Amino acid sequence: MTDTRNLPLRVLFCCGVTQNFFDLPREQIGEVWQAYGKMLSAVEAMEHVRVLGVMDDDRLVVGQADSAPWTFYIMADVADFDTAVAVCNLYRTTPVGEYNLWRYGKIEARVGRALTVPPAATAATTHNA
Repeated sequence: MTDTRNLPLRVLFCCGVTQNFFDLPREQIGEVWQAYGKMLSAVEAMEHVRVLGVMDDDRLVVGQADSAPWTFYIMADVADFDTAVAVCNLYRTTPVGEYNLWRYGKIEARVGRALTVPPAATAATTHNA
């Protein structure tokens, strides 16, 4: 991975599993999990991507999250829009048996920038005597 301290885009990749995942027989679920592991490793290894963290909220949301469709989140700094697209594209290209990962999950990216709070403005006060 490249040293990317000054990347311009802060991206929250929202990832979810779909009903197809939950419809799998128990003995086939492991293959999908391994594909997710390969996808996450591919993100970590991508040029111009610095993963800041991955959060999984499965401890308090069990099963398909209907009201909040995301299961885990990847916060990363990326160099540009095309790099964010390439991360999303991993769902189309990561194999799971005879299918690809997007059969069992979905991804959406929220693109912004790191929040920087400006210094407090000093108010000039004038007093009339």
